[in-house]
Amino acid sequence: MERIAYFLEKTVKFAKSVLLGGLFLASAAGLALAQGGSKTPVKIGEINSYSTIPQFTQPYRQGWQLAVEEINVTGGLLGRKVEVIARDDAGKPEEALRHAIELTSKEKVDVLAGGFLSNVGLALADHAQKNKKVFIASEPLTDALIWDKGNRYTFRLRPGTYMQAAMLVEEAARLPAKRWAVIAPNYEYGTSAVAAFKELLKARRPDVEFVGEQWPALGKLDAGTTLQAIMQSKPDAIFNVTFGADLAKLVREGNQRGIFPRTPVVSLLSGEPEYLDVLKDETPKGWIVTGYPWDQIDSREHASFAANYYRRFNEYPKVGSVVGYATMQAIFAAIRKANSTDSEKLVAALRGLKFSTPFGPAEFRAIDHQSTMGAYVGKLDLRGNKGTMVQWRYADGKAYLPPDDYVKARRPAAAMK
Repeated sequence: MERIAYFLEKTVKFAKSVLLGGLFLASAAGLALAQGGSKTPVKIGEINSYSTIPQFTQPYRQGWQLAVEEINVTGGLLGRKVEVIARDDAGKPEEALRHAIELTSKEKVDVLAGGFLSNVGLALADHAQKNKKVFIASEPLTDALIWDKGNRYTFRLRPGTYMQAAMLVEEAARLPAKRWAVIAPNYEYGTSAVAAFKELLKARRPDVEFVGEQWPALGKLDAGTTLQAIMQSKPDAIFNVTFGADLAKLVREGNQRGIFPRTPVVSLLSGEPEYLDVLKDETPKGWIVTGYPWDQIDSREHASFAANYYRRFNEYPKVGSVVGYATMQAIFAAIRKANSTDSEKLVAALRGLKFSTPFGPAEFRAIDHQSTMGAYVGKLDLRGNKGTMVQWRYADGKAYLPPDDYVKARRPAAAMK
């Protein structure tokens, strides 16, 4: 409750100004929407794991809903209302592909968006390429999406495994640890994250070695067996890539065994409120993480977004909220720049496109279609028996992108055109 009160105190003045401005915009835009009401709406097909990962995708849905409501109250895009047609992929690539086919052929959507799991994102990217339909991958973190299997029509919003690993390696390299172990889910996201972390840490610290690895199936972590095997390798530190229910199991078992906080952990995504809200007072102190200290960010862009979001949904924003909102902002900016919903014109507009996010300005790098939106890096701690981030900083994604030569060596030549 203290964090909510602090958050509200910081954002209430923004909410008041936004409310007054919204009323003015609603009246000013009424005529424009009425005039454009007979036109075919701009259609965005949104596919995500709504039923299987609701702790992330529900805030994500609310984030894009807010963005769509805001754009429509100001007259829409190209004089047309924006309509999002959402589908649930149930965390399965085959389901995502089935929905993508339906949205492209039957619903005639102008743009595809979404994806949470990396294997789902890759399936949607392949569909986008074959059907020459722009796909804004909001969440999938595997770097194969933009490099090895990248294509002309796929663009990625969130910083991927390479970028977030690079952010964490800055901190990991300062630890005295030489012997590292890894725990990661055994699918594309996990393997991509571990490969990037190993490569980048060894480049900074040639003296380190990786002495143990555990690859549990996603959602099926046996925390006791996993930790027992990891600790037998006598690591100085652990790199963790698990999330969701697997993360909660790992933390609980590690706390009970006294492994945490005795053994340092560097962990991808674990500072996100989607997961800290589940861990509560079991949050392990001292973990180095990427995340989102929502109640401590005082930039104007974030405060305005957070106030709007709280006023609309009566809850504080999560990372999913930011990603959903920013995904739509990127699409809107591309359509405005292209002055069209034609796929080829949108591709040209998206390359080098600058757009706004609650974290600040971002752009899509032309060479690999990766956004420069960053992430927050800090340590976990407890405040009021709830997990939070401390000693955090914003890591601008632009500073953690690999050089052009690295991309050219991995991205297909055809995707460069």
